[in-house]
Amino acid sequence: MAGGGASNLPGRIVAKRQRVVGTRRIYNQWVNNQTLEDYALRYTARKARRWSPAWVANTALGSVAFLACEAIGATVTVAYGFDSTVLALLTAGIIFLISGLPVCYYGARYNVDMDLLTRGSGFGYLGSTITSAVYASFTFILFALEAVILSAALKLCFGIPLPIAHLISALIVIPISAYGFARISAWQNWTQPIWLILQCAPLLYFIGKGQDGLALWTGYAGTSPAPPSLRFGLALAVFLSLLPQIGEQVDYLRFLPDREQAGKRRWWTALLLTGPGWIVPGAIKILFGSFLAVMALGAGMGVGDATNPTMLYYMNFGALLHSPMAALMLTGLFVAICQIKINVTNAYAGSIASSNFFSRLTHRHPGRAVWLVFNVLIALMLMQGGIQNVVERVLALYSNFAVAWFGAVIADLMVNKPLGLSPKGIEFRRAYLHDINPVGVGAMVLSLLISTASFSGMLGEDARAVSPIIGLATTFIAAPLLAWATGGRYYLARPVDILAPQEHRCILCENSFEPSDMAHCPVYQGNICSLCCTLEARCHDACKPPQSWTAQLAQAMRRIVPWTLNDIVYLRIVRFLGAYGLTATIISVVLAVTYYQSVGQGSDGRTVARILWTTLGGMLIVGIFPTWYLVLSRESQRAAEEESDRQTSMLVDEIEAHARTDAELQRAKEAADAANLAKSRFIVGISHEIRTPLNTISGYAQLLDKDPAHLADAVRVIRRSATHLTDLIDGLVDVSRIENGSVRIQRAPVNLHDLLHQLGDMFRLQAAARGIQFSHSRAPHLPQWVYSDEKRLRQILINLISNAIKYTPQGSASLAVHWRNPVAEFEIKDSGVGIAADDLKRIFEPFERINAVPGQPGVGLGLTITRLLADIMGGQVTVESRPGAGSVFRVKMFFSEAPGADRKAESAAVAQGNAGIPRTILVADDDPAHLDLARGILSPLGCRLVFAQDGAECLRLYREHRPDLILLDIAMPRMSGWDVARAIRGQEQDEDVGILMVSANVHDFQRPRQIDDPHDDYLLKPYDVEEMRDRVLTLLGPAATVDGTEPS
Repeated sequence: MAGGGASNLPGRIVAKRQRVVGTRRIYNQWVNNQTLEDYALRYTARKARRWSPAWVANTALGSVAFLACEAIGATVTVAYGFDSTVLALLTAGIIFLISGLPVCYYGARYNVDMDLLTRGSGFGYLGSTITSAVYASFTFILFALEAVILSAALKLCFGIPLPIAHLISALIVIPISAYGFARISAWQNWTQPIWLILQCAPLLYFIGKGQDGLALWTGYAGTSPAPPSLRFGLALAVFLSLLPQIGEQVDYLRFLPDREQAGKRRWWTALLLTGPGWIVPGAIKILFGSFLAVMALGAGMGVGDATNPTMLYYMNFGALLHSPMAALMLTGLFVAICQIKINVTNAYAGSIASSNFFSRLTHRHPGRAVWLVFNVLIALMLMQGGIQNVVERVLALYSNFAVAWFGAVIADLMVNKPLGLSPKGIEFRRAYLHDINPVGVGAMVLSLLISTASFSGMLGEDARAVSPIIGLATTFIAAPLLAWATGGRYYLARPVDILAPQEHRCILCENSFEPSDMAHCPVYQGNICSLCCTLEARCHDACKPPQSWTAQLAQAMRRIVPWTLNDIVYLRIVRFLGAYGLTATIISVVLAVTYYQSVGQGSDGRTVARILWTTLGGMLIVGIFPTWYLVLSRESQRAAEEESDRQTSMLVDEIEAHARTDAELQRAKEAADAANLAKSRFIVGISHEIRTPLNTISGYAQLLDKDPAHLADAVRVIRRSATHLTDLIDGLVDVSRIENGSVRIQRAPVNLHDLLHQLGDMFRLQAAARGIQFSHSRAPHLPQWVYSDEKRLRQILINLISNAIKYTPQGSASLAVHWRNPVAEFEIKDSGVGIAADDLKRIFEPFERINAVPGQPGVGLGLTITRLLADIMGGQVTVESRPGAGSVFRVKMFFSEAPGADRKAESAAVAQGNAGIPRTILVADDDPAHLDLARGILSPLGCRLVFAQDGAECLRLYREHRPDLILLDIAMPRMSGWDVARAIRGQEQDEDVGILMVSANVHDFQRPRQIDDPHDDYLLKPYDVEEMRDRVLTLLGPAATVDGTEPS
């Protein structure tokens, strides 16, 4: 959908558009401030990836400075010995290299952080919430461990009490991490040379110890009495707890520029060396810690100091410099640089993970900086609680969670995607993801259960030794099987909209983002950015099929446990079990940490375990009640929200209905106003047109009354004025009939050559009378007979040619006909006054006449009628003109050729009708003046004339004289002309009599002819004398003769 728009989505809910509240826009704009946010919760835009690959790689490399590597190496070596440590480290290193490559590649290729990468790697939108919690806990646990080391250095160097040192160590990173990658990268790159130089000190110390030191180190057996296999497993578990470190590398590598822009070699080099390759310097540092710890023990240090990196490096620098003060200063500087370098990364990654976790659960995001402070404070609490005393056990337990999470992600990236079991690419946007993807979540849960059972000894000592490997193998088996079983349908909830490759404006926060960060939202009916989509709590995922994660689990439960329960009960059970399981997990983890901390401080393990197991049972029982309360209160809240949505939907529908009604009323009002204005303009225009000829008629009538001597000239003027009025009314009628669609175009054979010859003769005389030349030409291959409406075609050409002659004071006018089968083009050209460019736009409007030639007669309707007739005949009228250079009007018509017809014989037969049998004509009209006019017009035909003044008299005279033709006026008293005609047609023996209807009301004949109409033809008043005689002769036929009698 592109994008976007919106596309049709299967199963999508029809969403109501919501009104965006002003304060909500401001809130989201504040959150979208990338100076502080650093693209948390969203795709890393191109404009943010402005650094070189070397700069990004150097920043990621700074994360490897953490002294926890030395602390872990020292602790594991002291406990499990050199052999187990090195073997476990080698195994962990291989796992890190293999697993880190796809994770870092996809993160850098699709420019997403570790949380977003997890979403698109088989976990779903809410499923990755669990992993965000695991990741966030890793960051603040590691933060606490690293800060404790810095606190020890502060105490050693400056004598600062540990509680205050912890506070300083924790808070010092906030000003750097708060401003994201830009400030972190500057810090990492500026401190890199100092760190690298000081980091090489253990190597010099190792060389100085020589073979004796090497032998002492490699021969150290450790303090643990466990068998070698178990020691290997426990050591490996501790090392695998560092697996999420790859996620911190991804959080930096997402800032790599596009591969094509940076160059493939530079891009891949930066990715490999500081992505999965972080374990190489990391493993060296672990070995440094292992070596220094053994040397410290050999020098008589206690176990506590031997596993403390600060004391180890103080010993190291002291041995190299032989100056306690210099060693103390270097130790303080080195530890401070190392721990701040790693803790800005821990705080940064933790703030992103916490942002993802809480934003998905609460649909609120106060800002990454807030979660940065939150994570630092959590780590500070762990430091004050003494987490450094139980680091080995905590990390060993934590490794099961880390391996389960990363194993599921890696299995999806390494197995499912290449096999086509999951979609290519990484989709992280809420709009396209299911809440829960059973592939990643299921694989992680299975791995966690099996590895934890193995770690606890439930599956035997051998399984306990390799519990992380078992957990990792479980994910690689479960993830592909689950993806195959589900058909991969839980990766995408709907097809991805394809948006144009440009920045799009978010309809909510009004910021612009790249297509990879946008999706179409049917609720707001526009494109929305991924962060605003994440924070939207009111849409209820209307863009996706209506199935939440609880509904998915409820369906699975129905299949597993097919009780006769309704869906609501299944949903309620699933929600309770989910909430209760989460509560139980949190309580168990807290009590487990408490157990390890107590045992680490010397308490009796069995006594502590018995107390904690009793506490766990009691808390689980008590926890049932608040859990049910939360579930039911949430259901009540959800029901209230649904009712509110229904009411809001009804209100919105009503508002939209009112808006549509208002819009229709407004359109009707505007149409009425326009019609009223048009009527007013029409009345003004027509009154002017009618008053002018009426003035001449009235004036000359008064002159005739006083001075009959000028009879001929006065009658000529009166006739001309009456003709003008007739033309005006006919034009108005034509325009009206064309616009309301009552004009019917006839398709009959037309002798095109005769028509053009008649027009040429007609206008040649008219042009000669005006002193100009008129020429006519036509294409030699122009067909003689074509199908068309001869009357309308003649009307179009007469209007245009008469205008050409009228507006040509001197010069010439011409009619040329071109033929390109089946299109005829009539070109009317003159050398007259021409038409201005502004006038060309209005000459086809009614009553519009240009003033180029003053005093020219006309009603201003000719061109209007011409264009309307041409349009309904399927033709086209165009005009070209320049003032002073004449005009060219072109009419294009589609004609089909018609077979020839001998119409001359037929015309002659009609013309010779006076030689036949005498005919009788009955004329009915309630106006005596009209009867006298009919007598004057029809008397020269020599027919017998009978006159009636109403309908009843007409029927009586009809039965008496049996006329051959009846002229009926429609508007007569008592019986209308229609009534008389139907009465006559009702007599079976008189169906052949001709009936000519006469009326002054054009609306009487606007409808099409019907099969049961009683009349044969009609004539409109005022009628032309010749036209009336032609109609009468046509209806009488060729046998009408002069009889010489005229009944009275």
